[in-house]
Amino acid sequence: MERIIFLALLCLSSGGQVFAQNSQTNYNTKYVYILVIDGPRYSETYGEPSCKYSPILCDSLKHEGTFYADFRNNGPTFTVPGHTAIVTGTYQRISNAGTALPKEPNIFQYFLKATGKDSSAAYVVASKGKLDVLVNTSHKKWHDLYQASTYCGPNGNGLGYGRDDKTFAKVTELVRSENPPQLMLINLLAVDVYGHANNWNKYLEAITQSDQYAAQLWQMIQANPVLRDQTTLLITNDHGRHLDGVRSGFVNHGCRCEGCRHISLLVLGPDTPKGVVVTEKAEMIDISKTIADILHFEIPTSKGEFLRTAFPKN
Repeated sequence: MERIIFLALLCLSSGGQVFAQNSQTNYNTKYVYILVIDGPRYSETYGEPSCKYSPILCDSLKHEGTFYADFRNNGPTFTVPGHTAIVTGTYQRISNAGTALPKEPNIFQYFLKATGKDSSAAYVVASKGKLDVLVNTSHKKWHDLYQASTYCGPNGNGLGYGRDDKTFAKVTELVRSENPPQLMLINLLAVDVYGHANNWNKYLEAITQSDQYAAQLWQMIQANPVLRDQTTLLITNDHGRHLDGVRSGFVNHGCRCEGCRHISLLVLGPDTPKGVVVTEKAEMIDISKTIADILHFEIPTSKGEFLRTAFPKN
C-alpha cells in the first residue's frame, strides 16, 4: 500500500509520468570524452612526488576535477582487453592483436540505439589501429549494429600503429567542429610503445607529451561554445607496467602485479567537484556505467558501478 501511494505521488509530481532514476537527474553534461593514455606506470605519473613528468595532470588539471587515486584494471592488463573493459563494463579475455570482437555490446552501440543518432555522434580515435574492434561485438543481437565511427591507426585505416600527433590532429578536427561527436574515446600510444622498446628516456618524454595533449584537449573543449560547460572529460589508462623487479620491469605488462593493475582516473566537467581526491577503490569497468547514467541510456550488460563522488547529483 505504501509503495502504491509513493508511486502515485511520484506520478503527480512528474506530470503523470514515472521516470527511471537516472532520468530524474538533470546533469549539465551532454558530451563525454574519454582520453586513454596507453600504458604509463603510476609511479611515473601521479605517483611521482614532484609531478615532474606530468606537471599539468598531476597539478593544475587535478585541482580542476575529481581524481581517483586507487583506480584499477582488475582484468587482463593488456591494451585491447583494457579498452574493452572501459567501453563494455566487463572484463574479457580477448585477443590483444585485435583479431576478435568483444563479446558484449559497448557504450557506443547502446548510446546510438537509444538516441537514434547516426554513427558520427560517437567516435573512436586511436593511434593503435587494432582498437577499431571496440565499436563492434560478437554478441548475436548486436553484431554489426549501431557502430560508431572510427579513425584508428595510420590515416584511420584500422591497421598498424599511427603517430600520436596525427591522431591528435584528427581529434582536434572533431573537437573544433560545429557538430562534434557526443561520445568519443581517444587512444594515445607513445608511452606504451617506448616502454616496450626499453627506452626509458623516450618513455618519460612520451608521458610528458601526453600530459600536454590532455591539457590541449581540455582547452579545445572550453574554446568550443558547443562543448564548453557541457562536456565531461575522463582521463585514464588501459593498464600500467610491471614493477621494478617483476619480470622485465617497465618494459612490459600483463600480469597481476601492482604496477600493471594500478592506473588512474581524472574526471573534469560541469557536474564534477573540483579538487577532490577519492581514496576508495574504483575500477575501469565503472566508466561505462557512469557514462550511461549521465547521458541517460541503459547499459544492462555492464558490471560496473556509478562513480558517485565525481557526479554527486545522483
